[in-house]
Amino acid sequence: MQIAIVLYDRFTALDAVGPYDTLGRLPGAETVFVAERTGPVRNETGNLALTADRTLADVPDPDIVIVPGGPGQTPQMDNAVLLDWLRTADATSTWTTSVCTGSLLLAAGLLDGRRATSHWLALDALTGFGVRPTGERVVFDGKYVTAAGVSSGIDMGLALLGRIAGDEQAQAVQLLTEYDPQPPYDAGSPEKAPAHLVEGFRAGSRFSVA
Repeated sequence: MQIAIVLYDRFTALDAVGPYDTLGRLPGAETVFVAERTGPVRNETGNLALTADRTLADVPDPDIVIVPGGPGQTPQMDNAVLLDWLRTADATSTWTTSVCTGSLLLAAGLLDGRRATSHWLALDALTGFGVRPTGERVVFDGKYVTAAGVSSGIDMGLALLGRIAGDEQAQAVQLLTEYDPQPPYDAGSPEKAPAHLVEGFRAGSRFSVA
């Protein structure tokens, strides 16, 4: 089984690395980072790079597609090369997945009428593509699996690993990665965080409506 994790300029690192470190432990699977061109691809802050060892053209039919989000997602909405590749890969994939605003890239042609999630700031943007947004952390709809913001990619990777390889395999990976969240603050969603923080991020979001 081949897992292709898509990279593009200004992606969010944990969106890619979370699934890589969970679903990427699927026994016998090959995980590849792919981009339009091989070489380093920098994250949203520019101070971290992951290496794309293969181009999109080199990996035409992966079994699992993972699309991360990040600030760089917005310009990719007009990238015909990437969008065409997603449609082609999706035609034969077993699972097509996303983390955070990566779901907007899938929404541009693949999620019409389906339930999906995204970062809480981007949920409303999904409706413009005929997608039914939900605030759930991980959403399965057919072969499409979408995860909410950033850290939820870890949950998505474990959930899909369980579907493919069984609960015990997923539990083993969770144990080995010691994924036992005990956050110091209960502010991980807009329903729980201080209202002024939520309002400030909404006002400054690229998805905000004037």
